[in-house]
Amino acid sequence: MKLTGAQALIKALEQESVEVVFGLPGGCILPAYDPLLESTIRHILVRHEQGAGHMAEGYAHVTGRPGVALVTSGPAATNLVTPLMDAYMDSIPMVAITGQVPTTAIGSDAFQECDTVGITRSATKHNELVMNGDDLPLAIRQAFHLASTGRPGPVLVDVPKDVLVAPMTWHWPTDDEVVASLPGYRPNTKGHARMIKAAAALILAAERPVLYVGGGVLKARAAEEVRQLAELTGIHVVTTLMARGAFPDDHPLALGMPGMHGNATAVTAMQRSDLLIALGARFDDRITGKVDSFAPEAKVIHVDIDPAEQGKVRRPDVPIVGDCKHVAGELVRIIGELLDGGAARADTSAWRSRVSGWREQFPLTYEPSEPGHALKPQFCLEKLRDAAPEGTILTSGVGQHQMWASQYWNFTEPYTWVNSGGLGTMGFSIPAAIGAKVGRPDRTVWAVDGDGCFQMTAQELVTASVERIPIKVALLNNSYLGMVRQWQEMFYDERYSEVYLSPDTPDYVRWAEAMGCVGIRVESPEEVEPAIEKANSINDRPVVVEFRVDSGEKVFPMVPAGQSNDALVLPPSQSDRKAALS
Repeated sequence: MKLTGAQALIKALEQESVEVVFGLPGGCILPAYDPLLESTIRHILVRHEQGAGHMAEGYAHVTGRPGVALVTSGPAATNLVTPLMDAYMDSIPMVAITGQVPTTAIGSDAFQECDTVGITRSATKHNELVMNGDDLPLAIRQAFHLASTGRPGPVLVDVPKDVLVAPMTWHWPTDDEVVASLPGYRPNTKGHARMIKAAAALILAAERPVLYVGGGVLKARAAEEVRQLAELTGIHVVTTLMARGAFPDDHPLALGMPGMHGNATAVTAMQRSDLLIALGARFDDRITGKVDSFAPEAKVIHVDIDPAEQGKVRRPDVPIVGDCKHVAGELVRIIGELLDGGAARADTSAWRSRVSGWREQFPLTYEPSEPGHALKPQFCLEKLRDAAPEGTILTSGVGQHQMWASQYWNFTEPYTWVNSGGLGTMGFSIPAAIGAKVGRPDRTVWAVDGDGCFQMTAQELVTASVERIPIKVALLNNSYLGMVRQWQEMFYDERYSEVYLSPDTPDYVRWAEAMGCVGIRVESPEEVEPAIEKANSINDRPVVVEFRVDSGEKVFPMVPAGQSNDALVLPPSQSDRKAALS
């Protein structure tokens, strides 16, 4: 069957069961937009290509399927670099398709030409320039296979305009052909049996064990296996920023989030442990603090599907390269058999008592909102949490509001938390929420944003309004780049340099209304609940609720950058108890 390259591209996406594409047309990709008119694929027209990438990420976060972004060459491709890098850092499956100048013009500095493959090489799991239309179906099959297997990540396919226009012979590659075409790509999913047995023995021998659960558990769809492992062994669980929801916060063994802004119990439990069972986690600097002083007495079991993570930051005592779902399931099986056979297990009662004491003495806390005073952002998030319908998906930008959202929301199921972890991309929240709502239209989706982040990608609310994607935005407006302000206050002698944003410009309510949203402003504690109730009742258009919050509020606890986790800074009301964390 003869097709144009453009027809083959769209047909290949249909063969991959793509339901939606986020994109923006332009000269070199224009041929691909014509067959879209007859396709079953829904196209969502974004207002900026960065928005397309973050929408694809949000879609992938909540569905587990690769999100797809379709943009043209040159500046469109470079606008996609930030979401590509974001997806790469956070292991998000994503397929980006970019237009390119005709093959005869490549290298001539043609209009809107850039070396897209060169620019994105370090921001993608794989990328490819397709120079022949006959190669397009295989390139697309490879892209989806690579994006969604092993350690997931973004893949980019760059297609010159003349390849899209020229005729090609259609052939849809089989699974075997795809595997054969990638001879060096063989992800190890099972894990080494001897290492898994060694890990089981270490777990039974540990007196102060902690399950250190990272985002890889969610990518592996391993939440149930992790819960079984925790309950079988009675080991407490910390969930990193990328793993929130992988283990329910209301479970008795849940300690919440560790790291730079983790709660004191989670941070200290890791620090004082004698065994860390790291599942799909990469020992990020925001978790470890100063590496040399991180969990100094702990042995390490490290389970990760990416062999490059083994020993990258912390040398493991038992390295296991494999899929978290399979390895955690095997650990459950082997430990269960050992216990049934009468194997001895260490006494962890003293450890459980210490952890319980920390939880009692060091809960997350803040000075409450009072009538006539500025709103506390934590209070707003608690009220949002309490009023959220079951299964609500929460997305977040980056900064103070991100940390408060992770701290004060109760995540009880996986795939309900969408945020930018590794790259820390401001402006992520709103487009990611749109992608999440498209992927899960049955769910309520709240985007928590700060005024700094909001101003970066708010134009995508136009997309949400026009495409009838009714997300809800909780805008915590403190008139500052809040996290930067906090650092300048604590570490730069209150020398505030370029962090102040106007409290009144822009007028967020009028801006929201101009973009087709409902705009609501909240300035006092008694207005919070009615505003949230109104927002939750509106389901035919996006809603923006501007909460005018305390500009001086800081995120606690906090580990100062580059310092040991033992240097944890507690909220002022708890600082006199610091010795109890020893």
